[in-house]
Amino acid sequence: MGCVIVSTDGQLLGAGATQRTGGPHAEIMALRDAQARGHSVAGATAYVTLEPCSHQGRTGPCCDALIAAGIKKVVASLTDPNPRVGGQGFERLRAAGIEVEVGPGAAESRELNIGFFSRMVRGTPWVRMKVAASLDGQTALENGTSQWITSAPARADGHAWRARACVVLTGIGTVLEDNPRLDVREVDTPRQPQLLVVDSRLETPLDAHLFIAGRAITIYAAVPNDVKKAALEARGATVIYCPGRQPGTEGKVDLAAMLRDLATREINEIHVEAGHKLNGSLVREGLVDEFLLYLAPKLLGAGRGMVNIGPLAELSQAIELEFRETTMIGPDLRILARIPGRDRF
Repeated sequence: MGCVIVSTDGQLLGAGATQRTGGPHAEIMALRDAQARGHSVAGATAYVTLEPCSHQGRTGPCCDALIAAGIKKVVASLTDPNPRVGGQGFERLRAAGIEVEVGPGAAESRELNIGFFSRMVRGTPWVRMKVAASLDGQTALENGTSQWITSAPARADGHAWRARACVVLTGIGTVLEDNPRLDVREVDTPRQPQLLVVDSRLETPLDAHLFIAGRAITIYAAVPNDVKKAALEARGATVIYCPGRQPGTEGKVDLAAMLRDLATREINEIHVEAGHKLNGSLVREGLVDEFLLYLAPKLLGAGRGMVNIGPLAELSQAIELEFRETTMIGPDLRILARIPGRDRF
């Protein structure tokens, strides 16, 4: 979320963005920035992404801070979907004599913060699945070789998408086969996203490269193994048992329950980089909202596909997508495709 404070003559007085969970919100950062610049914000207009909060959480109410600072007008793109706010911030501002305008830039702001809206309205994070493949849809050769199908510019762009997510999700198959780091290295970032591993039987090696980046790692498992759990937690991981309860899911992680649990942990956006098996499970269960596809101008023939969802008996069983964006990244094609209607919440 962001906030920009502008004087009556159009001068930028201060700007700020919401900090990590538990840190100051955008309005507070903008007020601090204005103070650091030596500016008074009395009579100024605050332009904000989201309705200023009105409740006392880990930080104080932003609407009170704006009132105390003498802000004259607030222009907000969106009403806060958080039921603890939901219009109350605007009411408090208006009660204090501050003019409130809502709506400019609403579509753009909602898209930028779609994970937050997903968590608040649906109770689950926004799930984006990233896949790098050849033009014929292969993510690796039959022997598992996959480095590198796409170009260096595409890999750097993929790291930028990693950086914007709350967590990067992968599966134990990818951990065991590729031993990846799955951190952000190709672009500058103020923080590393958390890492999430779906590892039903706690097979994650204690010396896996995943631990190198020094970020939070959460492992969701299904089969209890208290000895391995203790060893992984000694390496800094958090292990959560989330077994499937339905017939046929014994010994597997309940992926839908995992997403609900992640929402309670204030995870807004998940970036999936996994193999075709976990990808297929997420897609079959209807848990993926959109796909970030990088297609290289290559044909690999027989190999490993993007998602294991077939075979289908009829074309009518195909999962329909809509293209939201197509962009050339170096020699490769980046496609952002979304499940139709998934953003209508």
